[in-house]
Amino acid sequence: MAIIDVYNQEAQVVKQIEINDKVFGIEPHQQSIFDAVVLYLNNRRQGTHSTKTRAEVSGGGRKPYRQKGTGRARQGSTRAPQWRGGGVAFGPKPRQYKMKMNRKVRRLALRSALSEKFQANEMKVIENLSFDVIKTKKAVALMDKFGFDRKTLFVATPEEDVEKAYLSMNNIPNAKLLTIPQLNVYEIVNSDKIVFTEKAAASAGEVYE
Repeated sequence: MAIIDVYNQEAQVVKQIEINDKVFGIEPHQQSIFDAVVLYLNNRRQGTHSTKTRAEVSGGGRKPYRQKGTGRARQGSTRAPQWRGGGVAFGPKPRQYKMKMNRKVRRLALRSALSEKFQANEMKVIENLSFDVIKTKKAVALMDKFGFDRKTLFVATPEEDVEKAYLSMNNIPNAKLLTIPQLNVYEIVNSDKIVFTEKAAASAGEVYE
């Protein structure tokens, strides 16, 4: 078991806890992290992009000019791709970008991303994220105390009372709060710092083992 400091909301170390080595202490598997990020980004795509081919644009039924004798290149239709207003050659069409990943590989990717953050000293544990009021200024003050001036991902358990903290962070561009079931490899990799509540760190150690 690895040891990590636990901070209060004043950025003071109050104790130390053990975290699961099988989740936070493995050798990161880079290929699984890469595959998980590609899967996440692909699954976000709607795939509704569409262009019209020369068969779908209107007009162009008549040959624009005779085949020979004009000195110009032969043309069969004004709706061909090289004409203004013509169809698009090999343009995008609606399609599905959905991908799947085996459960074991998905869990390996999560453990690898978390281990990478822990080993790079980019992970912290805070006692809780309970706010007494919904106030952006309070969330900004919390981040300032820890020196979080870049993308910071906060992670809590669904059972914790973090609704006020979530709403307080909503207007901060470089702060995001997720629960353990919402946690994914892309959000971990895309953040500069990841901050677990004490309960979330313990829960992640059990869920992803």
